[in-house]
Amino acid sequence: MDQDFSERIKKSLLDLKREIISNLINSNEDFKEIVEGMDPKDLADTASDDIDRKMIEAIGAQDLKRLKLIDSALTRIQQGKYGLCMKCGKRIPQDRLEAIPYALMCIECKTIEERRNR
Repeated sequence: MDQDFSERIKKSLLDLKREIISNLINSNEDFKEIVEGMDPKDLADTASDDIDRKMIEAIGAQDLKRLKLIDSALTRIQQGKYGLCMKCGKRIPQDRLEAIPYALMCIECKTIEERRNR
């Protein structure tokens, strides 16, 4: 994977993470109280901290899932495994990664999984 692309995606993932956390802070009083009670930190660091039960309850299931996928993608970037399908191991096309930077699977494997879940 090209270094410039990886850096661009990493920035995109961190921006997405900050956006989710900011939206949660603005729309959820419980989450806002939890974040305000923490030591002042960068918002991205806040999401990386161990999330206690209250925080999990405050975060919607979809947002929690997206935060976990984003953290997973950031870890894969660090490990040099970003952009590889978790099912078949093939490269995920850059167009797909630009559209969904936390994608875990190539289009073929994702399609197969979605058909199974119907």
